[in-house]
Amino acid sequence: MGSGSIMDFMPMILIFVVAYFFMIRPQMKRSKDEKRFSAELKRGDRIITKSGLHGKIIDLSEKDTSCIIETMAGKLKFDRSAISMEMSKKLNTPVTK
Repeated sequence: MGSGSIMDFMPMILIFVVAYFFMIRPQMKRSKDEKRFSAELKRGDRIITKSGLHGKIIDLSEKDTSCIIETMAGKLKFDRSAISMEMSKKLNTPVTK
């Protein structure tokens, strides 16, 4: 009788395990990678913001996690979390067809 009740919950346990490996775990890894990328930014890095703005980091503020980016339009202040990627990494990735 006891094993029948465990088998009743097996589909729910299986759904949770699948959801963890396909949804929760990749999101946690992505968040960890974004935090590491933000912490590794340095002056002179050529970057692209999440809104598509291209520029070069000229100053990093430690007290409010912001940075000043130099663009063709001038200098702009952005939060580090708004930076999407480093341009050199984007340019070095192979293009697949």
